[in-house]
Amino acid sequence: MQPIKPSQKLTILHYLNNASPESTSEEPSIYRAIGVEPIINCRGTFTIIGGSVERPETLAAYKEASRHFVQYDELAEGVGRRLAEITGAEWGLISDGCAAGLKHVTAACVTGGNPEKLIRIPDLTGFAKTQVIVPGFARNAYDHALRNIGVELVTVDTPAQLAAAINPKTALIYTVTGWRAERDDGLSLQAIVAIARPAGVPVLVDAAAEDLTIPSVHLEAGADVVVYSGGKAICGPQGAGLVLGRKDILMAAWQASSPHHGPNRDNKVGREEIMGMLAAVEAWVIRDHAAEWQVWLDRLALIAQRAEQVAGVETHVEQPVGLNNRAPTLVISWDPAALHITGEEVAEDFARKKPRVAVGNGDSADRAAIRITPSQMQPGNAEVVAERVYRILSEPRSPQPAQLAPVAVEIGGHWEVTLEYFTSTSQHFFYLEQEGNWVQGSHHSDFSRQEIAGTVEGDAVKLRSQVSLPGDNVLFIFSGRVENDAMAGSVFLGEYLTARFTAQRATYRGTRKPVSIPGGPPLAT
Repeated sequence: MQPIKPSQKLTILHYLNNASPESTSEEPSIYRAIGVEPIINCRGTFTIIGGSVERPETLAAYKEASRHFVQYDELAEGVGRRLAEITGAEWGLISDGCAAGLKHVTAACVTGGNPEKLIRIPDLTGFAKTQVIVPGFARNAYDHALRNIGVELVTVDTPAQLAAAINPKTALIYTVTGWRAERDDGLSLQAIVAIARPAGVPVLVDAAAEDLTIPSVHLEAGADVVVYSGGKAICGPQGAGLVLGRKDILMAAWQASSPHHGPNRDNKVGREEIMGMLAAVEAWVIRDHAAEWQVWLDRLALIAQRAEQVAGVETHVEQPVGLNNRAPTLVISWDPAALHITGEEVAEDFARKKPRVAVGNGDSADRAAIRITPSQMQPGNAEVVAERVYRILSEPRSPQPAQLAPVAVEIGGHWEVTLEYFTSTSQHFFYLEQEGNWVQGSHHSDFSRQEIAGTVEGDAVKLRSQVSLPGDNVLFIFSGRVENDAMAGSVFLGEYLTARFTAQRATYRGTRKPVSIPGGPPLAT
């Protein structure tokens, strides 16, 4: 190893050796040390901005656990027993995140704890249990965790369909909590359990974003296993999940998880995360939740008071319904025609300019709004956010141009499009119609066809489409310029980052001539 030259900065180590125990939003941070600007979190426990702030108990347990070694099966036994004592569940398991917990439980129900089956996943050839039944409302991006095991997802929408779908291949039934589960289609957890239990089919509940109830309301309602995110309401490690329920299923789930070799070895959970998560659960049962709630309301009141100093701005606090993402939310609204700015524009400004603040956008047909959730805000954040809100809403602005810029190009027709991803290219097709500034048509991507729409101003084009699958979607926002019969620019892919595109107007080489229709079948071929 070559020694580090004096000119090379050890930025992380320098920060750790010189950091103040209480830093503000303008002081150096471990993230600024590598050129990344931190964010004030007024959105809640979203993974993409870090989930939740870990409890002091979590951090202390994490640090202490790192000082010692332990045999992992013995650790799992001790943790499972302790979680049962705390939560009232039959057993407990700590996984590498909520999705990993779903994956482990699915493997457990597919294999029944048979390691010879386990090491064959995702090839389920010859397996007895290869299907998972899912209510239509429960299809979501996280059911990839189940599909990674190789199972077939069978979607049902009514109790009758659920009963008919259960067969000897059924490994389990998967459902979710929250607003999705509140649909009036008869597939409440209680209704699912009533059908599943006589058939001997386990029921798995995904309660990732919920507050932990003791005992778990879902286990009390008859679910066999419930999985929570460790890095959301419970404020444990972001990379941990909490799995509670039947001991036999959870033991098979532990067998399927790291440190054991097999399909889920990639979901490795460290001893530090395990003990940090256990500490977070212990802390949950003694936390003063009422006092925390009041702190959240006080933060919102401070922000609301400052925002209402801008003429025309109104505020109100929405109280949550249910256990998912349980926190009050401040809604700040105004007439966009009066302040000449929308909630979407405020949220974008906050996201890109310092101090960076993550807020929700709540625009409606006639009111602009932003939404502020206080549960992950830190001391001093409310004052910063209040001033940020006041400044942007009180700033004088001219009305936005009511009309789009004149059109300089016509893009109607058939386009052959090449998308350039990080390490591959794809051929897509546009079939576009243009009426002045407005464009609509069809976008044929790799595996599907969807509507596309957008605008043309001058020679600049913006088009939007979306590939949608059960529980999943891929957004395409094309932004480019047109010159003659060519188009080029960038593609915003939402959470999947960006790509480049080029397009050529399609040309046809066929000869124009009348088409004659034969009077009958050919006499020869």
